[in-house]
Amino acid sequence: MTQFTYGVDISKSHLDLSRLPDGAYRRFVYDKSGLRELVKWLSKDDVDRIVYEATGRYHRTFERCLAKAGFALCKVNPRQAKRFAEACGQLTKTDRVDAAILARMGVALRPDIDAPASQAIEDMQDLMTARRALIKDSTAAKNRSEGLSNPLLKRQNAARRHQIEKDIAAIEAEVKRLVIEDPVLKARFDILLSIPGVGEITALGLLIDMPELGTLENKEAAALMGLAPRTRQSGSWSGRAAIKGGRGEIRKALYFPAIVAAKHNPDLKILYDRLMESGKPFKVVIVAVMRKLTIIANALLRKNAKWTQKPA
Repeated sequence: MTQFTYGVDISKSHLDLSRLPDGAYRRFVYDKSGLRELVKWLSKDDVDRIVYEATGRYHRTFERCLAKAGFALCKVNPRQAKRFAEACGQLTKTDRVDAAILARMGVALRPDIDAPASQAIEDMQDLMTARRALIKDSTAAKNRSEGLSNPLLKRQNAARRHQIEKDIAAIEAEVKRLVIEDPVLKARFDILLSIPGVGEITALGLLIDMPELGTLENKEAAALMGLAPRTRQSGSWSGRAAIKGGRGEIRKALYFPAIVAAKHNPDLKILYDRLMESGKPFKVVIVAVMRKLTIIANALLRKNAKWTQKPA
C-alpha cells in the first residue's frame, strides 16, 4: 500500500491539506464537524506523517484531535518551512501552496514525529506567556514612574504596578499548583530544583518551554535551546562561532541562573573558572555554563535522578 505524507496549512477558519505522492488537495472547515470529516478522510489512507507549522493556539485543537486518532504528527518551525519554500523557488504564498510545501518538506526532510504537549503543559505555556507580558508591563510602568511629577499620575502608576505584581504572583501560584497536582511534572520539577543555581521560576520555565528535556541526546538539547555554537568558515576564512535560533525565551531566562550557578554549583564553577582563566570573554563563558546547565538538566531528567556533586 502507498504511504502518504500530508502537509496541513492551519488558519483560524480552515484546514488546507495537500497529499503526496499524488498531489491531492482538500479544504476543511476548522470546527468540530470539519475535524471529524478530516479524520474520516485521513483514515482511508496509510498515513506516513502529517506535517504542519506551529501556529500558537490555532494548531492545538487540530493537534489533539489527530493525535487522539493515532496519526503521526510533525510540527515544524515556521521559519524552517519558509526557508524550505525559498530553497524550492516557491515565492507564491497561498494556503494551498503552503500546504503543498509542507507535504514536500515532509517527504524530503522527514522531520521527527512529535508527541503533542499535554493539556497541563499547554495551560502553563499560556500562563507563562501572560507572565512575560506582565513583566514587560511592570518594567514600562517602572520607567514611567521616574518621569512623573503629577500626583494623580503618580498614584495611578503606583496602583498599576501594584496590580501587575499581584497578577504575576497569581500566575506563578497557578502554574505551581498545576505542577504539584501532576505527579510526573512534580517529579521532574523536583529534579530540576535539585540542581544548584536553578530556582523555581527557572525550573518551571524549563518544564514548560523545554518539555522534550530528558528525551534528547545532550547535543540535541543544547541545539534546541539555541546554545550550540555554529561554525562560520569558508575557504581560508574562519569567522567567530556564534549561537543562533532555538528557544529564545527560555534561553534568555537561563542567563542569570547560569551566573548564579557558576558561583554556587561546584561542577559549573570549575568550568567557569577554567574558561575565565583561559581569557575567554565573559559572555562566551556564560553561554558555555548555560549549555552545560542544559545538558545536566537533560541528563538528570533522562535518568530520573536528582543532582549530586561529582566526587573529587
